[in-house]
Amino acid sequence: MRKFNTVEEGIEDIKNGKMIIVVDDEDRENEGDLLMAAEKATPEAINFMAMHGRGLICAPMTKKGFTIWISYLW
Repeated sequence: MRKFNTVEEGIEDIKNGKMIIVVDDEDRENEGDLLMAAEKATPEAINFMAMHGRGLICAPMTKKGFTIWISYLW
């Protein structure tokens, strides 16, 4: 049987800047997501997500932050 950490342990790890894996039920998609606090993300962590997670990398943004970011694309 696998040993999973508690939600509280996961939250504590995120607060401490660690990346965690959050998994769904094995009777569903049986997949996991890499998760960490955006404010603690490093270039190395983003690279790890891109190389090993091979999915979308999502980050929260304020409307102002998004407006600034999108202006660089136009």
